[in-house]
Amino acid sequence: MRYEAKNGKTNNEISNGNGTEKYKYDQFAVDDDQNGGLDSEKSDTGVKMERSLGLISGTAIIAGTMIGSGIFVSPRGVLYGAGSVGMSMVIWLACGILSMFGALTYAELGSTIPLSGAEHAYFMEAFCQDKKRRNLFGRIPAFLFDWICIFIIRTTMFAGMCFTLGTYVTQPFYPDCAPPLYLTKLVTAIAMVILCFINCMSIKFAEKIQMFMMAVKLVAAVIIVAGGCYSLSQGDTETLASGFEGTSTDTAMLVLSFYNGLWAYDGWNNLNFVTEELKNPKKNIPRAICIALPLVMIVYLSINVGYFAVLPKQEILSSDAVAVLWGKRILGVMQWIMPMFVICSCFGSANGSLFSSGRLSYVAARDGHLPSGISFLHVQRHTPIPSMIFTLTLSTLLIIPFDLGALIGIFSFTSWIFYGVSAATVLLLRYRNRHKKLDSYKVPVFIPILVILLSTFLVLVPLIYLPKPEYKYVVLFMAVGLCIYFLFVYRKIKVPFVDSATRLMQKLLVVVPPSQEKKLLD
Repeated sequence: MRYEAKNGKTNNEISNGNGTEKYKYDQFAVDDDQNGGLDSEKSDTGVKMERSLGLISGTAIIAGTMIGSGIFVSPRGVLYGAGSVGMSMVIWLACGILSMFGALTYAELGSTIPLSGAEHAYFMEAFCQDKKRRNLFGRIPAFLFDWICIFIIRTTMFAGMCFTLGTYVTQPFYPDCAPPLYLTKLVTAIAMVILCFINCMSIKFAEKIQMFMMAVKLVAAVIIVAGGCYSLSQGDTETLASGFEGTSTDTAMLVLSFYNGLWAYDGWNNLNFVTEELKNPKKNIPRAICIALPLVMIVYLSINVGYFAVLPKQEILSSDAVAVLWGKRILGVMQWIMPMFVICSCFGSANGSLFSSGRLSYVAARDGHLPSGISFLHVQRHTPIPSMIFTLTLSTLLIIPFDLGALIGIFSFTSWIFYGVSAATVLLLRYRNRHKKLDSYKVPVFIPILVILLSTFLVLVPLIYLPKPEYKYVVLFMAVGLCIYFLFVYRKIKVPFVDSATRLMQKLLVVVPPSQEKKLLD
């Protein structure tokens, strides 16, 4: 491998055994941002993401990420906040409907702006009017989203899913007590590293894992539902018959119940993070959502009926591993298969989460909100290896100080701030493009309005009635993000050693800047 400087350019020559391939790119294009943001006018490597995802793959990414750790962990939190079996079922249904509304809102955004990065791309289009994206003050919404989402939301989601996996892996070895927390976190970290390696090596392999794990999850759901039906046929209806007895009247507790339910449903916007890798996104995003969301709602409601048909209310409230407890009661000597199904389910969900989360770091770096090296792609595999490693590092750091309950609270509170802003962006873009004929999908206007109102409620109620320290830390972290923005994006203060670190990373990982083929709306 050889690096030469010629007229301010760098020729990266990589031998492939048959000859030498050259990739020309500017030496980190440091004039466009604070520490090496890629300048789209100068960089042209020919290396880019490939459109390899179809409708089936897109549906698997959404449903495969949603059906995972949440349905095996959240039933306890939903029931605890709801207070009754009947109200918990209502909340599961309401969370599904709200998630469907949110997904349809994002379907319009994704088909109107077919760029990867979800909210990052939408905020850049909505608030950065100039085509070269040099409107620095207009970058603030997108930068704050990147700052919060990369360091809190997406990493928390990935860490939480892997944490659930670690819990279910270690629990069978400690049947009479909770496993040591350090051991659970160690297994969690190992799972994170394995998933990162898979996603760095092959997009196709990660896609196949997602589809296979999706099938495994549906098999697990069928087993739980069938076991519940068998139990009901034996007359075990006491838990379900309790109905709304004991329903909570505490608003804060009901919101906490919603948070746990929404955690289980989250992942409905994952396809929007990988839009540039999706074939025909204007049609396939709405179609994938309309297939995946109703499927997930049916699965979740059916699984909860299966739980309540077998387990008493108090046992569900006292168990961190509801599915394992269910297996012990109904499967007998085959009870070991349930932890295996849960582990596979969590593995698939975490795979989908990392797949999409790495793309956010990639596009944020590509637009100058992170060091440009994070946006580089492997010259042969075309995978965003630096962004994957970056996401892995942040997620691993999160599992050290927090437990699963804290991760769920932080994630749900923070994510719904930006879901509400994104719904408002739909209205803004629709007004701005009112004189244009766009062939994109359009959601009924009452849906984004409803998402705005509900997200405001879900954010304000915990701050007022249940002010946990984690929520205050999130607000403080946003304030710190503003300071970072004005120092390193607006003022363009360069961080020492970033350029040399980027060169070293290129040599170690064999990565180059991506080709710039993004087009803004006229």
